[in-house]
Amino acid sequence: MQTPDLPLETDRLFLRAFTEADAERYYSYRSLPETVRYLYREPLTLAESIERMPQYARLEFETDADIFTLAIQPKGETELAGEILFKLESTRAMQGELGYSLHPDAVGNGYVTEAAKAMLRLGFEHFGFHRIFARIDAENARSARVAERLGMRREAHLIENDRYNGRWGSEYVYAILESEWSPATD
Repeated sequence: MQTPDLPLETDRLFLRAFTEADAERYYSYRSLPETVRYLYREPLTLAESIERMPQYARLEFETDADIFTLAIQPKGETELAGEILFKLESTRAMQGELGYSLHPDAVGNGYVTEAAKAMLRLGFEHFGFHRIFARIDAENARSARVAERLGMRREAHLIENDRYNGRWGSEYVYAILESEWSPATD
């Protein structure tokens, strides 16, 4: 799948490729237990954050499990607010998984909803997805509301399907089909 022209621009955001200069800001939120708790991952070290920057900047998106990650940067600011991504779940079934993470100081500004709308457009119009879904921790009410604002429907409630810090977590699966999506709501 061909990489789109970047940055993608919304009213208030640039969605752009990561650069090495983003590593420290990325680390500043991906190292926080309250941020990674919903990702079922351990906090990152600065070295791991630096290691990810060239990988994120590559933007290869061809085979199942490839991940296309963009930095969310508010216009007029120099630092990223977070990231938004597609995981190419299935080339055969033309499905992508939407995911995101924000720095705590960027939460509550509507950045995720705005960035996700742009990503839905990209997923359906550029990458040709048939279905885009999001897996959301059942305790993450903010993310569930984002999915609902995007017009995604809750398709599943997976009970105790993953573990983090020795604790079982449950997830909701939200999804939207290309035939249900309307660029007019974008």
